[in-house]
Amino acid sequence: MQIAVVGAGPAGLTFATAIARLRPQARVRVIEQNPKGATFGFGVVFSDKALDFLQADDPATHAALAPHLESWRDIRLVHRGETVTIDGVGFSAIARLALNDILATQAVASGVAIDWGRRLDDISEVADADLIVGADGVNSPVRQSDPAGFGASVAFLSNRFAWYGVAMAFETLTQTFVAGPHGALTAHHYRYRPDMSTFIVEITDEVFERSGLAAMDEDAQRHYCAEAFCATLGGRPLIANRSAWRQFPVVANARYCSGNRVLLGDALHTAHFSIGSGTRLAMEDGLALARAIAAHGDDIAAGLATYEAERRPLLEKLVGAASQSAAWYEHFGAHMALDPRALALSYVQRSGRIDGERLKSMAPRFMAQTGDLEA
Repeated sequence: MQIAVVGAGPAGLTFATAIARLRPQARVRVIEQNPKGATFGFGVVFSDKALDFLQADDPATHAALAPHLESWRDIRLVHRGETVTIDGVGFSAIARLALNDILATQAVASGVAIDWGRRLDDISEVADADLIVGADGVNSPVRQSDPAGFGASVAFLSNRFAWYGVAMAFETLTQTFVAGPHGALTAHHYRYRPDMSTFIVEITDEVFERSGLAAMDEDAQRHYCAEAFCATLGGRPLIANRSAWRQFPVVANARYCSGNRVLLGDALHTAHFSIGSGTRLAMEDGLALARAIAAHGDDIAAGLATYEAERRPLLEKLVGAASQSAAWYEHFGAHMALDPRALALSYVQRSGRIDGERLKSMAPRFMAQTGDLEA
């Protein structure tokens, strides 16, 4: 069996490693348009215990990742200069480059061949493969090769966001809200190394236009955001790395496969970054597809059908929660009319996955602080 994997991100590399181990006789090749080590962005975050699945399915990779993880048990929200701590909501984070390097090392050690720096302009270039795996992101060429077959759709949320880094370590994942001169801004920030943090700035499209950010160059945009969050950053500059202002893409597909082509990760679905599940879901996609293909031998069609049947219910649930979270952020400026405790309560329940009773169990200190607020 010849397998071509398009994209050497977490989804593609996780699948490639797993299928190479489960089907040693398969020839697995990963094709990546960027050169080795050219990972853009800063850190990625995982919700609490999100990597437990990897410990069960791929203990070697989990053991390789564990020393590089930054972890914490609480999260914080800052509003009107007041900090509210929400206990019992833990996360872990890792540098994106470290994650990809470890996953690539595991793949190569499992017998996977990786073609770095090769742009695939036409899927016909891998037509000799028995299985073509599209792990090639939001703008997936594999998906675009047959959008009708996949039942593909892409829409965009209205808010604007940009990923920055900063040379400081925040104690926990923190959501900071500020009232800027042109309107409300919010930042999602967390450490991913002992000396570095991710700092994602989000604003409404209206504020983006009013502020003049649309007409600024990258340096001016970076300075504008650093000034708005000067107190949070302690006067430190933000660090850019292709930190373009974007609107979040909502990718959906009615079908996970078309013929011998199948989608994983952001090529298949996007989950808003506010719930910290996108990378986890991509890696879980890879493992699920590998198990399904391995279970059906050379019957690829049966393996793909099993992958979709088993994966769809969970993905619909988690992507649905991410969509609810994204909808909350689309109106975060209006939520800022709430006092800090009430805003924190609205924030922690935004995805619809945590009701009042669950919150009392998981975050007793926070719930004790909310007093007469209704959960």
